[in-house]
Amino acid sequence: MIKEKIGHKIKKFRELEEITLDELVARSGLDKDYIAAIEDDDMYPSLGPLLKIARALGTRLGTFLDDTISQDPLIVRLSERQEEESLLKGKERPAALRFFSLGKGKSDRHMEPFYIEIFPVSDEEKKLSSHEGEEFIVVISGELEIVYGQETHVLKTGDSVYYNSIVPHHVSARNNEKAEIYAVLYFPDQ
Repeated sequence: MIKEKIGHKIKKFRELEEITLDELVARSGLDKDYIAAIEDDDMYPSLGPLLKIARALGTRLGTFLDDTISQDPLIVRLSERQEEESLLKGKERPAALRFFSLGKGKSDRHMEPFYIEIFPVSDEEKKLSSHEGEEFIVVISGELEIVYGQETHVLKTGDSVYYNSIVPHHVSARNNEKAEIYAVLYFPDQ
């Protein structure tokens, strides 16, 4: 089965809800060309803009990251974990982040749990983003650099961080090596 691209899911959902591209632009505050590139050119947004799109469409972020069927309790075996999405450095460039949903199958969830592989990026690609909610991260391998407002923190294997994501932030791998994390993102209801 071919996995549907995130932009196609957004466009299909928008059209199903009879929301025009211009309405989505007004609701999300994002640039029209940017949203069109996501929908039509398979450009992958970072989590901040993706969350703005989900909120503008009145749905949860997971709607675009997985296809859900409610299930309780949800158990995800390591051997069955599947990549849900990769956030790319550019259309033809390698992944900067690879997301593995740990909540797929539970449609009534209020948190978005992920296993994430974070690959090194250049300093120019480290852009701060912000959105409502909270994030909790545990580093399981490698080193992580977290820019949070005006502060920069380095986390190593076993370290964790919990922060309000309304403060501009960026999470990246350090020392030009891949890092692996578990992350739980919470987005309050609209």
